[in-house]
Amino acid sequence: MTRPVTVGVDGSPESVAAAAWAAREAVRRDLPLRIVHAWQWHSYDLAPSADREAQDEWARQLLTEARRTIAERHPRLTVTAEAPEGGPVDTLVAEAAEAELLVLGSRGHGALVGFLLGSVGRQVIAESAGPVVLVRADDRAAPEAAGREIVVGQHGDPEDGAAALGFAFATAAARGAAVRVVRAWSLPPVFAYSPGSLKLLDEAGGMEPYERKALEGALRPWRERFPDVPVTEHVEMGSAGEVLLSAAAGAQLVVVGRHTGLPVGPRIGSVAHALLHHAPCPVAVVPPAA
Repeated sequence: MTRPVTVGVDGSPESVAAAAWAAREAVRRDLPLRIVHAWQWHSYDLAPSADREAQDEWARQLLTEARRTIAERHPRLTVTAEAPEGGPVDTLVAEAAEAELLVLGSRGHGALVGFLLGSVGRQVIAESAGPVVLVRADDRAAPEAAGREIVVGQHGDPEDGAAALGFAFATAAARGAAVRVVRAWSLPPVFAYSPGSLKLLDEAGGMEPYERKALEGALRPWRERFPDVPVTEHVEMGSAGEVLLSAAAGAQLVVVGRHTGLPVGPRIGSVAHALLHHAPCPVAVVPPAA
């Protein structure tokens, strides 16, 4: 069964941009598009049945308009739409499990970190079994222009970032884009050095050569699988969030893995958190491979 590109819509400018982005991505990947509006009935007056009908009718009109707009731009794209009743987090997490990727709108970037990514988006990203892409409201002009790279972060051992690398390379192949793979490093505290790690660093010639060698090893299988995707290796000393944000300044998409082993709650990792709030382009958060 073909898995669709799924987008959540709510009528906001952000979700309009997300739907446009999702439609373009579905066309590139030769996949169907699924539009979803998750809603819960809340009665605000003394005529609950009429209130419920009004909310249901609004949802249907929202989906009809979204399908019409996409059909005008992409007449050959297969599009389905549904407005399931239920909590938005649970509904979108369930949709993500059946999709190639889930696309949502995001309120933009700036300094007030706490007000940029809503609680629904944060929880969906934290719980999703598949990649989730956040799109800004000002992204409707198709910023994936020629020459713009897809930036992806890599850290740790090759398996640590495999899912994010796989998503970045597959997306680049579908777009005919280049990939910039970023590995940030910093000097660890003295007590973190062990005799074994010191030996490895000495054999590599120092920290930066060691990090470059680690990145080369992580990229080897993806270069072989996607030989036509141009790759730039970017190794830089600094915090991962700051280095990735700097690299993403001219990107068409930035991809980051979702951390595991975090405390209970809707946690997604500090690097993903920084990108979601401050990156000027769409951000894909990819969970670890199952």
